[in-house]
Amino acid sequence: MTPSDAPKIRSGEKVALVLGAGGARGLAQIGVIEALQARDLDIVAIAGSSSGALVGGLQASGKLHDYRDWLLSLDRRAMVRLLDPGLGRSALFEGTHLIEALREIAGSPKIEDLPIDFTAVAVDVMRQREVWLREGDMWDAIRASFAIPGLFTPHVIHGRALVDGGLLAPLPIAATRLSDAHRLIAVDMHGWPEQPPGEPAQEGAPSGPSNGRSWLSSWLHWGATPGTADAARTRLGFTDLMARSLDTMQAQIARVQMALDPPELVIRIPRDACQFYEFWRARELIEIGRREADKALDAAGY
Repeated sequence: MTPSDAPKIRSGEKVALVLGAGGARGLAQIGVIEALQARDLDIVAIAGSSSGALVGGLQASGKLHDYRDWLLSLDRRAMVRLLDPGLGRSALFEGTHLIEALREIAGSPKIEDLPIDFTAVAVDVMRQREVWLREGDMWDAIRASFAIPGLFTPHVIHGRALVDGGLLAPLPIAATRLSDAHRLIAVDMHGWPEQPPGEPAQEGAPSGPSNGRSWLSSWLHWGATPGTADAARTRLGFTDLMARSLDTMQAQIARVQMALDPPELVIRIPRDACQFYEFWRARELIEIGRREADKALDAAGY
């Protein structure tokens, strides 16, 4: 379905929102939601994977604005302090400190009590199945949904070891079909890159007193071979290679999901908007999301 063929989305109309997986790029979805609300669209259902589940849960609980303000108050060092190393465990980080900080912002609501229908999507790694989390503690569900293998330890719910929903459902369209929304809007995190071909991707301007690479950045680039910009693009560190490989897989799965079950509108975030761990670039990413949402809505004749 092309934008010209699709029924027009009108002011005040009920819409379901699908928020995709994409690491720090997922913060652009805050700007997308702001753009939709500015046009008076009524978001009645949200499904999200990974960072999409984080943004979606906060919107469904009515705490997205508080999260946005908190996020913009943090610099790179403050972000790093939220990560507790998973020493001796199956991943780099536990995620406990991060979830505790988020509970302070949004409380500990039950999914079934949220004012907006919400589904966090995770994957049962042992049974190799997609899992829709639609009841119970919201932060348990979100923690499971963003448990990127190798980065965050799996999260156990009802005896099941759950990991990142983006492994099987980077754009969980099917999970929204239970709602009574009139239209479906999907946010794809794998849009065409803005960076000109051949140009090295730029890491965001450092926060704090140091102009050098942070220890987190160095850690995430562990194993990379120093050299020219061309060499840096091909001789990736272990974690960077893992992230890019996961991103490549998710992009392909998302394309298949949209072909099989096309939404009325797709908003695409450029895949080179940031590195997957650059959560300190929130202000810039939120603006990108708002811009891309407005562009897509205008192109669809809204």
